Amino acid sequence: MSISSTPNSSKPISEKGGQLPAWSRPTISPEHGVYVVLLVASLTGAAAAHRWTVATTLAMVCAFCGFQAEHPLVVQIRQRKSLKPRLLLWGCVYGGIAAAIALYLYWQARTMLSPLLWVYGGAIAALIFDGFSVLQREQKSILNEIVTFAAVCLAAPFVYISTTGHLSLEVVGLWLLNTLFFSSSIFTVKLRKLKQDEDLNSATQRLIVYHLIASLIVLSLYQFNILTLFTALTFGIGFIKVVGILWQRHWYCTTRIQNVALIETLSALLFCLATAISVLPAHLTGS
Repeated sequence: MSISSTPNSSKPISEKGGQLPAWSRPTISPEHGVYVVLLVASLTGAAAAHRWTVATTLAMVCAFCGFQAEHPLVVQIRQRKSLKPRLLLWGCVYGGIAAAIALYLYWQARTMLSPLLWVYGGAIAALIFDGFSVLQREQKSILNEIVTFAAVCLAAPFVYISTTGHLSLEVVGLWLLNTLFFSSSIFTVKLRKLKQDEDLNSATQRLIVYHLIASLIVLSLYQFNILTLFTALTFGIGFIKVVGILWQRHWYCTTRIQNVALIETLSALLFCLATAISVLPAHLTGS
């Protein structure tokens, strides 16, 4: 295993005129869409908690750092034939901050069986699963991307538990709702990135089947009183997005990626607003 370095021309200049080593530059995940998912999941969890505390903020910082720690780890696994000091350093920095906050929040829970353990276990399991997927070059598979979204959406129960100290069925349902809503983008974006052995119609059928199954799951969450009707109906925002994409399928498959990102961001923000309002207490929503 070799140790790679970055050419001097790419190193930032320090105030004294010298050049800072490449490993000193923080790594930033390029997965911009996940930032939106992380923010929406965190805000819906905070809305369900009905209050904002220091623990709420710490949980959001912890989730963000945990997400940032995943990026250098995945890149290092992909480039495992050479050791990248910068990736190892910043993976440890982000991971260390996330772990320190996570341990502090667990200590604050004052109980050995805090439901935070469920969140931590799920996040670690997803990270391990992602690592194996990268090793097998299956990181872009539908299963791995769904697992990734499910892990990011754990921010909702994480923020809720950190704020309230307990877990509720409503928040478990909220986590599933977030996961199902954001996993929708896996199937819409793949309309633009067809594999060599599949056609547009098969990708479209897969998109429709996913949303039918997801709708049945959301309906079940409502039927079992895990989600309120208003909260369950927010999944309809994703359904409307899909109908629009299928209606303008040719345009969607050929338009610039910036337009796709805009559609996904706007639908996510609308979903966030509607879901947050649906879980807030009546005296805050004006009902």
